[in-house]
Amino acid sequence: MTDNGPTICVHGLGYVGLPTAAMFANSGYEVAGFDADPDHRQKLEYKQFSFEEPDLERFVSRALDDGLSIVGDPEPADFHVVCVPTPYDRDLDRTDLSYVEAAGEAVAELLQPGDAVVLSSTVPPGTTAGRLREVIERSGLSASEDVLLGYSPETVLPGNTLTELRGNDRLIGTVGGRSPDRLVALYDSFVSGDIRTTNATTAEFVKLIQNAYRDVNIAFANEVAKLSHEFGIDSRESIALANEHPRVDILHPGPGVGGHCIPIDPLFLTHGNDVPMLIETARTVNDGMVGFIEQLLEAALGELEGTTVTLLGVAYKGGVSDIRETPSLVIAEQLREKGVDDVRLTDPYVDGNDVEYELFSIKGGLDGADAAVLVTDHPDYGALSPEAFASRMQGKVMIDTRAMLDRDRWERTGFDVYQV
Repeated sequence: MTDNGPTICVHGLGYVGLPTAAMFANSGYEVAGFDADPDHRQKLEYKQFSFEEPDLERFVSRALDDGLSIVGDPEPADFHVVCVPTPYDRDLDRTDLSYVEAAGEAVAELLQPGDAVVLSSTVPPGTTAGRLREVIERSGLSASEDVLLGYSPETVLPGNTLTELRGNDRLIGTVGGRSPDRLVALYDSFVSGDIRTTNATTAEFVKLIQNAYRDVNIAFANEVAKLSHEFGIDSRESIALANEHPRVDILHPGPGVGGHCIPIDPLFLTHGNDVPMLIETARTVNDGMVGFIEQLLEAALGELEGTTVTLLGVAYKGGVSDIRETPSLVIAEQLREKGVDDVRLTDPYVDGNDVEYELFSIKGGLDGADAAVLVTDHPDYGALSPEAFASRMQGKVMIDTRAMLDRDRWERTGFDVYQV
């Protein structure tokens, strides 16, 4: 505790940790931000950011000028907020909690009676009350009596991080029956949405089922899209008409799902249990949309071997540079395995240094191409000109996985257009 109030140490300065640290700092707290990657820490000290959100850059920069310090080691604090990665190891079919454990060990060395620790990383249910509690209590302090241990998940959408950090409802769960009041007061400093409280395991579970719900519903939309092609009808028109019913709200189909949440979080639920799950089926359906796009290309081109295909969009969603779990890179890899001679990627938002593939300009990517696949719903792509594409491409095939294009106009220009 300083003269300016409680101190905070944020562990992990990635997509969630950095804006969270900045939010606390710009709310008047003294914040120490630690990340285990020294190169990342150095870049932050020089205000070099990896995200493409102008408002977020200004917001973080202001925090760095004022209450947020980038530190080389975790520091003692009244509140420790853990925002470290929790990757899912598909080969081992389990969540990698090593970063959470490492952060817990660092915190345990600093803890004093009365301190609070809150985990924000996405984890399997029971992690906070189980493995993290075990690590924290190596300090000799009890999570039931001496320190406050809790869980509070983030629910932000890249591209709208600041608005959602402030405006989304916040869920806080605690361990050992402890009162959540101190954590509620902490987040109430910037959260304008409702703050709800429960136990830590329930809070962990809620985070996962929110994204599993979306995954399952996207899978249904993707199944509708496949069935529509079987019947030779327009999936988007069918969905729009179905949604006229007051109790029906079918989502939009697409090339699959990306980002760190929806494709990964449902796996945290299925790990370690034998219950047959709709969730697993949804994961299979959404991952399988890559194969469906291949089928559309094969139907249009006759065969894929020896062709040139241009993918429009690398990011997993429109208007951002985020490539985590993006379907585009999976499509590129599988098209190469299918014998496509030249797969070209283009994206106006993504830095070429972030991907292993060469990134082309749209013009360069289209020269001599047999087909183009619109993968990402970038706002820029809605105004693409079929005449400009026709003047550069060798073939006239467009696979529009987002239904962004004026199909009639493209077909009048001579294109075979396939929409998901």
